[in-house]
Amino acid sequence: MFLRLISRPLMAKVKETTGIVGLDVVPNAREVLIGLYNKTLKEIQAVPEDEGYRKAVESFTRHRLKVCQDEEDWEMIEKRLGCGQVEELIEEARDELTLIGKMIEWDPWGVPDDYECEVIENDAPIPKHVPQHRPGPLPEEFYKTLEAVSNKDESKVTSGEPQIKE
Repeated sequence: MFLRLISRPLMAKVKETTGIVGLDVVPNAREVLIGLYNKTLKEIQAVPEDEGYRKAVESFTRHRLKVCQDEEDWEMIEKRLGCGQVEELIEEARDELTLIGKMIEWDPWGVPDDYECEVIENDAPIPKHVPQHRPGPLPEEFYKTLEAVSNKDESKVTSGEPQIKE
């Protein structure tokens, strides 16, 4: 057991290339990812709690951080996350940090309470090439079945008391 603990870092595989032009190997990718994910979780706190963007970022960042903390080997991190190479994950995490800053600057959730959205109503006919998202009529068979079920239920339930099957 002692030998295993000592030799594990020596036996770890070394990545020589990412195979992606312009994307260099990061020898300490796990530590870099853990740092970036912790920074992301800290910076996303500036976004309001009930915003979907914050919830999504916190969710996937916590998951990725947990995987990075659980696994020592870069290959296992890549395998468990299934989102590309660790170097790609580092780029994504850096991009997310940049986006968080932009989102805070843009403040897309800061719509004033007194803001009124203009509704444009137009009775002009919809061109034939534009799809209408309205369900078509239900078949006559549906209405017959619905009526039969409704009539059957009305005859059985005469009071608010629960009915016991015999």
